[in-house]
Amino acid sequence: MKQCSRIDLKWLTIVLAPLVLCSGCSILPPFNEKLPGNRAFIDYWPPDPNRKELRLAVKDNIDMKGVVTTAGSQIFSKTHKPAEKDAPCLAIARARNLQIIGKTNMTEFAISPSGMNEYFGTPVNPLKRNLIPGGSSSGNAVALASGMADVAFGTDTAGSIRVPAACCGVVGLKTTYGLIPIEGVYPVEPKHLDTVGPMGKDIAHTVQGMELLQDGFAAKYAAAKAAKPTARSIRVGRLKLKGTDPKIDQAIGDALAKAGFQVVELDENLSDKFEQAKKDGTTVASAGAWISDERFQFALGVSARTKSVIRLGQITYTTGYRSALARRSAWQRTLRNVFEKVDLIALPTLQKTPPGLPLLNLRIGILDAYLLQVQNTVAVNFAGNPALAVPVPLSGANVSFTSLQLIGPGLAEADLLNAGRLVESAVNR
Repeated sequence: MKQCSRIDLKWLTIVLAPLVLCSGCSILPPFNEKLPGNRAFIDYWPPDPNRKELRLAVKDNIDMKGVVTTAGSQIFSKTHKPAEKDAPCLAIARARNLQIIGKTNMTEFAISPSGMNEYFGTPVNPLKRNLIPGGSSSGNAVALASGMADVAFGTDTAGSIRVPAACCGVVGLKTTYGLIPIEGVYPVEPKHLDTVGPMGKDIAHTVQGMELLQDGFAAKYAAAKAAKPTARSIRVGRLKLKGTDPKIDQAIGDALAKAGFQVVELDENLSDKFEQAKKDGTTVASAGAWISDERFQFALGVSARTKSVIRLGQITYTTGYRSALARRSAWQRTLRNVFEKVDLIALPTLQKTPPGLPLLNLRIGILDAYLLQVQNTVAVNFAGNPALAVPVPLSGANVSFTSLQLIGPGLAEADLLNAGRLVESAVNR
């Protein structure tokens, strides 16, 4: 748990405080023995090897007719009935000739970024087994990185698609807030943050995933490619944030240069505003966990980690939720002004390399608090903009990759994936 030494004291106090209310439950054994396999799936339906159709995995907080939506929780798994109908976001996938191969594992109630799950077992990062898979869409990322799926549907409230994509070396797209319906999706903060988006083992498959969520997207993507077939015509604003590993900053810069974008350095004033939006977005997401899951703060069958997050949400809801939301419009205006000067914004998805799994899992959220500090994702959710996470090479670190995050103006999913295509092609040459 080397990474925990870098957590601010205030964060450590916050995440440890709920332990008093847990009455020691955080040091009890897990609810059951970890199930066998890589734990990417909660329900898995092996695809027919003789069929060549796309293999789609679906995060288990998205309703699927006839299947219990567990949201990664023991209490839902044991008490909920199968969903009576599909979530609307599955409609196109149902109409296409593809194979839905299962419901994927996730952090309980989608409220922790580590990807750890004490009941169903933590999905094993196939790129390096001792690293966290990232969450909350951990099963999606592991299924893609291990070759079990081609495309996955995930949800992103504060980075839940992009963080696991960054940890497992796959592609993840956070869509514009409100673009994809979230009805039938177990909520965290649906009024301001929750989104549904695709993940893929590469850009091409992520485009296919987006087409399954928005009918006609393939044509929009083709138009974006035709309009800007090379990176030379794309202006990318480079945003640098304090606390980022210099090797990661170098890797991001190298990838942008290799692709050939017009890179514009963004000033420190935007960095300061981004950091404030990161704090505000974290506050709103944390409060959302309390709003959505207050009834589970003392429930048997809910993990101590989750209870810690819920109780932290109670604190942030009463102390900072409304003031954070009051600053949201100003942050959205700031980004609109930036996008008058550049087409996209580039920065790392994570400021550090993915941390290792703790040797001693106290299950009280210390690792999750660390990840909230090093992610650069939630500020995008706070604004409602789309963002893409795409892997790029990294030298001189404990892993051989990091993740480039590209942020676009509203409804710029096709432009983001086109830029991602150019990055992917450049770094893989």
